[in-house]
Amino acid sequence: MSNEYEANQIQILEGLEAVRKRPGMYIGSTSSKGLHHLVYEIVDNAVDEALAGVCDTIVVEIGKDEIITVIDNGRGIPIGIHPKAGIPAVEVVFTILHAGGKFGGGGYKVSGGLHGVGASVVNALSEWLEVRIYHEGKVYMQRYERGKTISKLEVIGDCEPDRHGTTVTFKADPEVFETTIYEYDILKTRLRETAFLTKNLRIVLRDLRKEGEEGEENNGIVEDVFHYEGGIKEFVTYLNRSQVALYPEVLYFEGTRENVYVEVAMQHNDAYNEGIYAFANNIITPEGGTHLIGFKNALTKMFNDYARKNKLLKDSESNLTGEDIREGLTAIISVKIEDPQFEGQTKQKLGNSEARTAVENIVSEQLTYFLEQNPNVAKIICEKSILSQRARIAARKARDLTRRKTALDGMALPGKLADCSDKDPKNCEIYIVEGDSAGGSAKTARSRTTQAILPLRGKILNVEKARLDRIYSNAEIKAMITAFGTGIHDDFDITKLRYHKIIIMTDADVDGAHISTLLLTFIYRFMPELIKQGYVYLAKPPLYKVERNKKVWYAYTDEELSAILAEIGRDNNNKIQRYKGLGEMDAEQLWETTMDPERRILERVTMDDDILSELDVTFTTLMGDQVEPRREFIEKNAKFVQNLDIN
Repeated sequence: MSNEYEANQIQILEGLEAVRKRPGMYIGSTSSKGLHHLVYEIVDNAVDEALAGVCDTIVVEIGKDEIITVIDNGRGIPIGIHPKAGIPAVEVVFTILHAGGKFGGGGYKVSGGLHGVGASVVNALSEWLEVRIYHEGKVYMQRYERGKTISKLEVIGDCEPDRHGTTVTFKADPEVFETTIYEYDILKTRLRETAFLTKNLRIVLRDLRKEGEEGEENNGIVEDVFHYEGGIKEFVTYLNRSQVALYPEVLYFEGTRENVYVEVAMQHNDAYNEGIYAFANNIITPEGGTHLIGFKNALTKMFNDYARKNKLLKDSESNLTGEDIREGLTAIISVKIEDPQFEGQTKQKLGNSEARTAVENIVSEQLTYFLEQNPNVAKIICEKSILSQRARIAARKARDLTRRKTALDGMALPGKLADCSDKDPKNCEIYIVEGDSAGGSAKTARSRTTQAILPLRGKILNVEKARLDRIYSNAEIKAMITAFGTGIHDDFDITKLRYHKIIIMTDADVDGAHISTLLLTFIYRFMPELIKQGYVYLAKPPLYKVERNKKVWYAYTDEELSAILAEIGRDNNNKIQRYKGLGEMDAEQLWETTMDPERRILERVTMDDDILSELDVTFTTLMGDQVEPRREFIEKNAKFVQNLDIN
């Protein structure tokens, strides 16, 4: 084997080859999430036109064969020859990385797509892409295939003299993506959020994939229109729709400091979780950043000052923490900034120091004025915060008993836990099982080296309706916290995780689905990083066992059952068993169907940063106190549920 490293071994990727070679570097992944990201990139370019005040309508269409079309009425991408590249500016935008009108403050003062790679990356990862530009009564068009220019920019027709804008049509490349099927609801969530964040922008989403089909309502076309004159105030109202607001008004603050335009909308509800979403130039920053720090600083200081000044806090009581004040708070922080400094291409966190100063000053000034003018609302928020403070102190005492300790500390694992012998978390998995019967079968069936079993008794506490003190004192939740080893909430430490697969295994019926939802709600609210990093799974037990002539088949869906019966024939010699619960299986059957790593089916639980607000609303709707929103959600989504057994 040669260890020589020669100059000719250095590979140069020209044009957009680098994008096709390593697409994950530019769009995160080649999964469904990456596929939808292509649409966001083109839409974000159109939104930049709206932020510049030159576009008020964006239309997104999903056509037959999964072809995407994005239409805007902005200025239109420039068609003149670029002085350095010697080709039309539009061709530069679509074929050269880090090219665009977003680098010198000339084309755009505020932009989400600051890296200038969006259009070219979409082009590189598309089987084909066509761009049309409407300019001074003419329609210009250019076509590309897998990032390469196929035709020169040319006039293909006339248009109304006052029409202007850009239309981009593309088909994602099946050679790149694992799937090229778009999910309407994913795009709907993102586009609705974008419309909330851009006051008065009208966004239309259409699904034309069933257009013209007989028997389809509205000729098979699905359409949603998003247009919010109230902007982020309406966003907060939307997010709180499944909650009971503590006061009717959504607080709204706006202003400009150090060239940073700040908008904040907030409202408390009677729940215990906070839902705060921070955006910079319309891009969500799931890890927060300086704008979020500024908001939290202002909120904590202003409410403590008010509570002290108005004797709502006793001299003997300690200050409220930010966590106390934010209990039950829904808030949107949106900043528009000329030169945003994000951490990484994925823009997870904002780093501009001027954003913190701007948000902190504007919120402090305007919140102080609001509290003085609205003492009733101020008192309601302070009283809720003080109750949260007392619960937090009680929770601290309970938490000390649940924290994962080392063997030297003598804190034993839960007695009901059947742990595995391997101590390397990468090799270990824990099954969370409901009931002693299923737990007993699972303990017998498992591989003792790598599989741990934690049986739970009944349905765990619904954390959506409980404060921390109740959560920490719940026996079933304490057992999970101790077994996982990470702690929860502020004590959470992913490096202490004892199992790299946390598998929820419940019956395939309504009760089992409810228990799974309760467990997922707990993990999502207090250990979300477990889901983000891909450690949480749902086991999928079979629905049917088919036996004939001592041969056995297992079916996980009604379709699989039909396929099996079609293959072996339908007659009285088949004995078909419908499993009502895991406890009906003996240990051997449970191993074969649901626990054997070679044969089992596991569904990984994932969460998408792009739709965090919608995830929060979904959990609140399903697990909160309000019946009507839950009924509406179930009626809307019941058609997507398979094998629902309500007996």
